[in-house]
Amino acid sequence: MERGESSESKSCDDDIWAKLAPLSSRCSDIELRSDEIVICSEVKSSSVVKQEWCKITRNKDQVSAILQNKSSSAMLVDEKVIEDDDTTIIRCGSEIILGSDTEDSMTYRFRVIPPEKSCSTQLKILLDPEHAKCSICLNVWHDVVTVAPCLHNFCNGCFSEWLRRCEKHPKVLCPQCRAAVEFVGRNHFLHGIEEDILQSDSSLRRPNEEIALLESYASIKSPLVINSGRKSRRKRIRSSTDEEIRLDSACPQCVNEYAGFQCNQSTIHLQCHSCGGMMPSRPNNGVPQHCLGCDRAFCGAYWHALGVTGSNDHPVCTGETLKPISERTIIRIPFLAHEKNRHEQYITENCFSQVGKSLQDVISEFVTKMNNRQIDRTRLQLNHSEMITAQTHVCNECCDKLVSFLLYWFRITLPKHLLPPGALERENCWYGYACRTQHHNEEHARKRNHVCRPTRGSHML
Repeated sequence: MERGESSESKSCDDDIWAKLAPLSSRCSDIELRSDEIVICSEVKSSSVVKQEWCKITRNKDQVSAILQNKSSSAMLVDEKVIEDDDTTIIRCGSEIILGSDTEDSMTYRFRVIPPEKSCSTQLKILLDPEHAKCSICLNVWHDVVTVAPCLHNFCNGCFSEWLRRCEKHPKVLCPQCRAAVEFVGRNHFLHGIEEDILQSDSSLRRPNEEIALLESYASIKSPLVINSGRKSRRKRIRSSTDEEIRLDSACPQCVNEYAGFQCNQSTIHLQCHSCGGMMPSRPNNGVPQHCLGCDRAFCGAYWHALGVTGSNDHPVCTGETLKPISERTIIRIPFLAHEKNRHEQYITENCFSQVGKSLQDVISEFVTKMNNRQIDRTRLQLNHSEMITAQTHVCNECCDKLVSFLLYWFRITLPKHLLPPGALERENCWYGYACRTQHHNEEHARKRNHVCRPTRGSHML
């Protein structure tokens, strides 16, 4: 049996512009990297003796090529017989049968790989740094936040300190225009502009000590809803005790007192990312209100600690929406695991039986290793990744990301002899876990191992 390989000339770059994909799983793809390539056979019994099969020359239209028969026998291209030294045009999807003996012939499919699209036109925007300064500290924004409805921008630390000073006031006023503030949140778009300004003019950067102090003040992680002090226009009803109860209360603690606390007109509220319900912002309460992995607010842990249940007027999440991974029961491999490659997920599932452990056992083992700093967290796609431990409260989505990260480390540290038989025969993909082809090419996702570090591309370590 012969295996094809390419002998390149007139090399232009290392990009693969096309490939010959074998219909048989016993052979590997023949990658075409040059505009003119000679395809040869490699005989296993003698690595020195090689026979030229054909020459493929890329056309100027970038989507087709000219194939010339270089062998001593005829070959079939799209069911057309091509004699020795004859040429024909091949396009994406063309079927090429190399060899005259049908039992020993090799069948390939010509595939054109589209080039990556790149934006050749860049838009330049001129921005005066004076328009990107916080009116409180008079420096370029740091972790910029935007208040509404006036839409003025401030440093997160500066406005967080302003909120603390306004706690005893009936409403929060904008430091710049004195309008009543009803909402404040981090502005990720302006954060990118902030970084571009500091990169273009390093003299505008603050000292590291000042930045550290500013970040210690910052308390705005997710959008805050602020009571402006305006009276509700909705009708009120009176109870038998003649106490007024608002029908549009922001949260259960706006109506009733729980654990010695009840909201007032100056209480700042957080909106739960899961159920959309409201809860008072109490960062010093001791009960987590934010997921450390994504900085989004979730009300489950807060209301669960107070024993508050939801209603039609006040939606409340269950305690499962925000809890430590050490308290979670992992019963399935997340859909996100191994970059959503279902073949790799299936192999990982088989590995559990090979090592005689359950999914929960494996996750518990690697959570312990993470706590002991035995795992590199570079690939952990969570905010504050270095601060996350087994006791850190995370949401369900971040929990799936964390479990997927731990399963990656389980696979790459697993001895090869414990892999299923079919997985042992696969070669590593050059681009490893960062491979994009595995998402749209089922055969490539199955034939190559993608639970490995990249040896090519921008994700190389």
